Amino acid sequence: MDEDQPAPRTLLEQLIWERRQTFEEFAEFAEKFAREHDEPGTLSVRHLGRLVAGAHPDGRPLGAVRPATARLLERIFGLSIDELLAPLDRPTAMAFQPLRVAVAVVVRGSEVLIVCRRAEDAGGISWQFPAGVVKPGGRPAVVAVRETLAETDVHCVVTRKLGTRLHPTTGVLCEYVLCDYVAGEARNVDVVENVAAIWVDRADLKRFVPAAQVYGPVLRALDAANAGS
Repeated sequence: MDEDQPAPRTLLEQLIWERRQTFEEFAEFAEKFAREHDEPGTLSVRHLGRLVAGAHPDGRPLGAVRPATARLLERIFGLSIDELLAPLDRPTAMAFQPLRVAVAVVVRGSEVLIVCRRAEDAGGISWQFPAGVVKPGGRPAVVAVRETLAETDVHCVVTRKLGTRLHPTTGVLCEYVLCDYVAGEARNVDVVENVAAIWVDRADLKRFVPAAQVYGPVLRALDAANAGS
């Protein structure tokens, strides 16, 4: 963060900054998202400014957020409106947590997004879903969306949680979320960790990732999506 830039006042403001968007750009994105997902909610730049501040310009606390606007923001970020408008200046006690990774299963029509990760051994590679470490106090849904954008330049929105498991190969605690594609062309943004980022047909996923390594609920979710498409 720029030293001259004030700290974010709410989680919503922090998440917009992490998307590398201005309020004007995010308001435009939210309006487009609402149209494409049949959401009645609207979000003007002026209204967004009040929400991220957590108060009216004169300091009065915000009243209840319009239900349609609240639902729109909740669908974009996969968090409740109360979580999004929570102030960030409150000290939060952070208990010790084991290493957790948020895994994003992003679908677009009949395709699913995967990245080709560089292995630690020279020349080694492996295909997997976009993922990122969840720091203590972090939210897996937020990390999944943020890391997908950081790794592939694809915007997505969490639709539901798929479950949690200890990964059979790494032993890391993985939290899986199913995401819908929103915008962006898949490309390898993180060239240090990844070799490629591509869309593959869901029926061909096992050509890239061994079936034994794919979390069961992920396969069932993809099979159900294939059946419904």
